[in-house]
Parts: sequence; structure tokens; C-alpha cells
Amino acid sequence: MNDMTLPMNRSAKSLRKYIPLILLGGLLGATTAVIAGGKSEKNRPAPEVKLSVDDTPVARDGRIAASFAPVVRKVSPSVVQVYTVQKGKVINSGMVPGFQIPGFPQFFGEESPFGQGPGRQFRTPSQRGAGSGVIVTKDGYILTNNHVVDGADELNVKTADGREFKAKVVGKDPKTDVAVIKVEAADLPAIAIADSEKIEVGDLVLAVGNPFGLGQTVTMGMVSATGRATRELADLPYQDFIQTDAAINPGNSGGALVDIQGRLVGINTAIFTRNGGNMGIGFAIPANLARDVMGDLVSDGKVIRGYLGVFLQEVTPQLAKKFKLDDHKGALVAEVAPKSPAEKAGLESGDIVTQLNGKDVADSRQLRLEVARIRPGETATVKVLREGDAKTIKVKVGELDDENVVAKNQSGRNDEGTLNGVTVADLDTRMRRQFNVPAKIEGALVTQVEPDSAAAEAGLLPGDVILEINHERVTSADEAVKLTEDPKEKTTLLKLWSRNTTRFLVVDESDGQ
Repeated sequence: MNDMTLPMNRSAKSLRKYIPLILLGGLLGATTAVIAGGKSEKNRPAPEVKLSVDDTPVARDGRIAASFAPVVRKVSPSVVQVYTVQKGKVINSGMVPGFQIPGFPQFFGEESPFGQGPGRQFRTPSQRGAGSGVIVTKDGYILTNNHVVDGADELNVKTADGREFKAKVVGKDPKTDVAVIKVEAADLPAIAIADSEKIEVGDLVLAVGNPFGLGQTVTMGMVSATGRATRELADLPYQDFIQTDAAINPGNSGGALVDIQGRLVGINTAIFTRNGGNMGIGFAIPANLARDVMGDLVSDGKVIRGYLGVFLQEVTPQLAKKFKLDDHKGALVAEVAPKSPAEKAGLESGDIVTQLNGKDVADSRQLRLEVARIRPGETATVKVLREGDAKTIKVKVGELDDENVVAKNQSGRNDEGTLNGVTVADLDTRMRRQFNVPAKIEGALVTQVEPDSAAAEAGLLPGDVILEINHERVTSADEAVKLTEDPKEKTTLLKLWSRNTTRFLVVDESDGQ
């Protein structure tokens, strides 16, 4: 079987693998906030399609049903199999000088089936895939995953009663992995959609889909966690997954995660696995997020997201201590994009965002999602802590587009360490050219970090530019050295320019001293 991975950390040291739940050709004979994300109904117009929404709470009487057959009978007609075909392409080996297809003609010699000499052509084989989808309107709108349909030249849907339809893609959103497809039909069995914000850890759920291309399959489990995000799926910037231990496998992508009342609470998307199969950790896109994305895709052809224009990083316990916070909740503004709504409103690097429109901010992931729920053009109230003082700032939210800088979490390691073993230099013309540092950046250039030093452990790298040390501005190597001599504390807060963005880093020299 040909596995196709979702965006993930491809470190050779990592044994973990998050894969999309889709089968490719082998099995079937031959897959910043700026702050943005999903959207809330109060800020969004009603979609142009009529959905069946049931937002009543899940019944929680403590009893476990003897059989879920009635729920399965209710849900199964709404879950479909999605089949894709990506046609083979003709490649001319003579198009690029020196180009040669691996293995040819070495393995075929004079009998190469692709001929000999320059300009040989061959056709790559077609790729066939299988996934799942959920009917959400009677007239044929179906929710599925972007990675199920992305790149498909042909798209077919098979319903639970055996009918087959040609389908077309209405819209795709790679940032959430949601896609909407449509078939031309009437009176289809549309599923009821629950309010996924009311789901709780411990609730029983059923996963319905098309694992391994076998046909519709149902498994049961519970909600293991909500609001999940993982770095291994970093190419999905808007993550708010429901985690479940219901057994889901490749081919379940785009299938339904339903509550015990038979209502859609999520779209199955990815699994954590070491062997390609279920290991009890699956992830589903919440129904509310999928529904909101669908509304935009149907009405506007794209997802409209709010934009502030800030780069964010998590408030670690070390950073919380250096910023004199009682806890590590909130989102740290590492950088403000020039001419962005955030800059115009007065947000600054080093601000800790604690509330948005009166709602507490737990972390940068949540802030990213909440900002996108605000319709562009509306004014958001942002509460921040700046050098210990609370400030309230009004921001007119812009619209995120491909030209805007997308704020993202900064993932620099904030491990314990010291500044010993760090060599700095002034930013002259030669150094700027060597390390590709823009003329507007002022500070002390890190030219060397000893591999075994604590600074290296903390994530400091050659090419980083130290902008501030413990909130003191740095304009030269001498200043950097002076600010690290005879420190009053064992920890040092660095503000860095690093690889075209800004981030904060804490170095703790207390251990082992």
C-alpha cells in the first residue's frame, strides 16, 4: 500500500507518524495569527445551503446502551465512500539535460520498454484513492477532507444503498483540511449536525467510514481530548481537533464522528500511528469548524479569515517568569507585521494577549482560531499585559489573504542553559551578507554557539541576531557582552531576529552551577 502522509515533522529521529486516512493506488489495485482559523456563527452569515443543526446537549444519564444499532441505522445512510482518480502524466526525459529515470535503462539495458536516446517519453501510472464523506444536505453537499480530493482528476461517490454519482469539488481549504464536494441528487439522507463545542471528554462516539476501501465500517470509543493541536501537522495552521480512541484507519478520512444520538460532531482526519494502522489516537475536525468553513466555501468560494498581523509564541513557564506573569496562559506577541491592523492599533512585540472580546485566551492556538471568527472590518477588543500593566486596545480586523504575513507559533526550545559558549559580532556589511540579515535589523549577530552549551540546548543558533537582553535594547556586540556580565539572575530573556521572524528565548543557567 502506498501511504501518503499529512504535513508532519519528518525528523529521522521521530518514530511518530500522523497519516491521512486515505488509501492510494496499491490497495485498490493499482494520502499567524496572524491570527486566523474557524469562525463563529454570530459573526458569520448563514451559509447558502440548508443544514440540519441540532445543538441540544448530549444526553448524559450515566447509562450505556446495550446496542448502538439504532444509532448506526440512523447515521449509516449519510456516510458515503469517495473514490478518486489522479490520471498519469506524460514525462519527457529529454526535457532536462542529464535527466534520467531512476532504474532505466540500467535495469532494462537494450530492451528498455521506453526506447532509447534523447527525448524518450513515458506515462506515470494513474493513482486511485479511497476515502469517506458525509452528506450534510438533501441536495447533495458532502463534507470530506481536502487531502482526500486534492489533486483528483475524477471524483466518484457511492452511497450506503449502492448508488453511484459523479461528484465535483465545490471548494477546498488546505489550512483546516476541509473540503466540500457535491453530487446532483435530491432527497439524500443528510445527517444532523451537533454543536461540537458541547462535546466533553468521556462522551461516547462512533466513527463511521470506509477503512482500507472495505466499505462502510463502524467503531466505538470515547472523546479522549478536545482542542488538540500537534506540531506534526504543522502545515494545518488551524487545529482544534477532537481526539478519540474509536478505531479509525486509512480510508476513514472524511468520515463521520458522531455522538450517541447520531449527530455529526466531527470529520475524521488523521491518526497517530507507528505501523500505519489504528493505535487508539485519532483526530477529527470539530463539526462547528467544518460547518463554518463550508459556509464560506459555498458562498464565497474561499474561506474568509480575520487578520491582525502578529507572530505569536507560546508562554512557557520560563517566559512567564521573565514577564512576571502569575501563570503561563495567554499568547506572547513576538513580532508585529509592518502596516498591519495590529501595528496601526498599537500592539507591540512583548505584549501578552490575555483576552479577546472579553474571552480569556488560553494560548496562541486558541487566539488564532478566535481572531478568524471575527468578520473582517469589525473591531476587536484586545486586552494585553505590557511590562506588567494591563492595557485594552481596539483593533479593526483585516482580511487574511495570501499576501499577508501569517502569524505562527514560534517553536524555539526554551530549555535550561547559559550564554557561555556564545560568540557575537557586530553587524557589518560582510556579516549581513554572509548571514542574510536585512539592513533594518540592529543588534548583535550570533556567529558561533558551542554544541554542548546550554545556549545551544535552548535553541540559540548561529545567524540569530540578539535584539534585546532582559528587555534592554542591543545595538552592538559590546552591548550584548556587557548586558550578560555579572547578571543579577540566573536566567536571561533574549529577544531574537531569527530566520526572518522574531521570537523570545529564555536561557536558564541555574542548573548545574
